[in-house]
Amino acid sequence: MDLKLKVIPRSARTEFAGAMADGTVKIKLAAVPEDGKANAALLAFLAAHYGVPVAAVELLSGATSPRKRVRVHL
Repeated sequence: MDLKLKVIPRSARTEFAGAMADGTVKIKLAAVPEDGKANAALLAFLAAHYGVPVAAVELLSGATSPRKRVRVHL
């Protein structure tokens, strides 16, 4: 399954924050966007949500952008 995401780092907690009009899912992350910490936290959060190992969640694009595409292998 492919997901379009908008990530909001440095939030109070890590959680889903709704959806945008184009279907993009917003996710708030407590992690800071330094040295890949926010991306790692995002992948771990999605893996826990979908009940898959972190290795089954793949960042397709947007490593340095708030807009990301992620693939979850179910």
